[in-house]
Amino acid sequence: MKLKQLPESTAQLTMVLIMKIIIGSDHAGYQMKEKVKAHLQKRGIEAEDVGTYSEESVDYTDPGKKVAQKVSDGVFDRGILICGTGLGMSMVANRFRGVRAGLANDLFSAIMSRRHNDSNILVIGGRLIGDTLALQLVDTWLKTPFEGGRHQRRLEKMDGV
Repeated sequence: MKLKQLPESTAQLTMVLIMKIIIGSDHAGYQMKEKVKAHLQKRGIEAEDVGTYSEESVDYTDPGKKVAQKVSDGVFDRGILICGTGLGMSMVANRFRGVRAGLANDLFSAIMSRRHNDSNILVIGGRLIGDTLALQLVDTWLKTPFEGGRHQRRLEKMDGV
């Protein structure tokens, strides 16, 4: 990860942490995924897209597994998954060791998934929220730090399960 200076018009923060992100969706999240990916690219954030690449029906498990495996292996710092409700992708991603996928369809959930749970995959329900909120969720999730402390102890207990 490296720090990159962004123009004031691009972001409220003058310094932003640039990380490698992997993104995937099923057919229900395809349109939103494309908008999120473009949004990230405008901010200078690399986003590898593992599909799907159209609105043709696919099993959410396939892109969910691709994203979660790469985050679990440490190839990517964080991931974003989008399906109809976010539920299926959350269930798939959280089966992988070291993955903490947080379903967030509101700003408070996005913030708390980072602050208290150090989520490394953001899951969004593409059929539940609009594009504007989705982009706000991504920005909020990316800039929210993990608090550590007592929350770190809880994560360590989770890892022991």
